[in-house]
Amino acid sequence: MQEYEALKTLVAEIEADVNKAQGGNKAAGTRVRKQMQDIKKAAQNVRNRILEIRTTD
Repeated sequence: MQEYEALKTLVAEIEADVNKAQGGNKAAGTRVRKQMQDIKKAAQNVRNRILEIRTTD
């Protein structure tokens, strides 16, 4: 499913920034917060797609 693959990609992309943010890098923390909003949207897309699949069966 394309939506799920996009979600996995977004999560993998922020790993380095999460580690930097844990080390005290404030700019990385800001990037992580922004990327988490994108992940939230992608997760909602996955949910909607699953519901769409479920209702068509």
